[in-house]
Amino acid sequence: MFLLSSLVTASGTCLPAFEPLRDLLATNLADGSDLGASVAVLHDGELVADLWGGEASPGVPWQEDTLVQVWSVTKPMAALTVLVLADRGEVDLDAPVSSYWTDFRRDDVLVRHLLAHTSGYAGWTEPLDVAGLLDLERSERMLAEQDPWWEPGTASGYHMIAYGHLLDGLVRAATGTPLADHFRTLVAEPLGADFHLGVPDDVLARCADLVAPTDSGIDYSTLPEGNLLVPTVVNPLLDIDNPDNGCNSAAFRAVSVAGINGHGNARSIARAQSVVSHGGEVGGVRLLSERTVERIFEVQAEGPDKVLMAPLRWGIGYGLPSPTTPAIPDGRACWWTGWGGSIVVNDLDRRVTVAYAMNKMVGAHFISSARTDRYLSTAFDCLEAM
Repeated sequence: MFLLSSLVTASGTCLPAFEPLRDLLATNLADGSDLGASVAVLHDGELVADLWGGEASPGVPWQEDTLVQVWSVTKPMAALTVLVLADRGEVDLDAPVSSYWTDFRRDDVLVRHLLAHTSGYAGWTEPLDVAGLLDLERSERMLAEQDPWWEPGTASGYHMIAYGHLLDGLVRAATGTPLADHFRTLVAEPLGADFHLGVPDDVLARCADLVAPTDSGIDYSTLPEGNLLVPTVVNPLLDIDNPDNGCNSAAFRAVSVAGINGHGNARSIARAQSVVSHGGEVGGVRLLSERTVERIFEVQAEGPDKVLMAPLRWGIGYGLPSPTTPAIPDGRACWWTGWGGSIVVNDLDRRVTVAYAMNKMVGAHFISSARTDRYLSTAFDCLEAM
């Protein structure tokens, strides 16, 4: 059991204008809203807030270099990698996936459909267990051989778990190298981001344990018949605490499930994603041309998502601002969030990236929740006060 203290403080550094963000983190750690967490703001090339605190696992403090699984905040890392490859001419966002991945049976699914959750491949049609999920070549082949769940390109349906498998299958076929390796060499290392798609053995000891929510956040009795959420969630059904292959196990952490199990902290998320908020170049490192950055904001789908059943607006690789996400600033902003609360927001108008990563999950957080929204609103209020 995690033990809380009224004397919990938030470690790290921030500019004076961001002390309210430190106070919010300290308050959440003290009252149990968070157990262990980190929050960071990178503005105009400078890390203006880099804060952390609490417990990584029972009796183990959350340190400066603690990492945690951030669920679907992994997706922007996978998407960014594909965008870098596109910028280098190794993949074409408008080309059929099958032109690279010859085992992919449909010729009408484009690369940008995968990135924008509009491909129709939201999950696996045939039964899949966790061991099969972690066998990337097997589970990717299963996707390539099945039919889409709806007409590709006509609507979004959140590729909750399959997203990383689809992009890895594409990238592996197009380049001969797994997505995770490209992410490390093209994104993480050049930007100095301690973020991992597949945790190396020598990093495992720095991983915080996820704390599962007390409820799933889904009232299954209210879901319409024939919905796509259930088959997406339960095939396979992930168990955080299973000692053999649950999300806190070394076996699960070691494999690059690039839609959900990236490990990092707020600082490393912000470092990696700030190349987007800074127009393709940050800290003297250019990964994307301005033209490729602009393609992120080409709307691929807008309206009710077939899986999450909420109105969403998708660009290429990222969610875009919409009325259902009021904490995301208007303008040229792109973002995504992870089950339980982690989030990253890239705001190109303000040249800022805000990130939050934690281990205590909120079951009701699929797109937004009060705790995460408070971190975002506080961070942007502090930015305005600079």
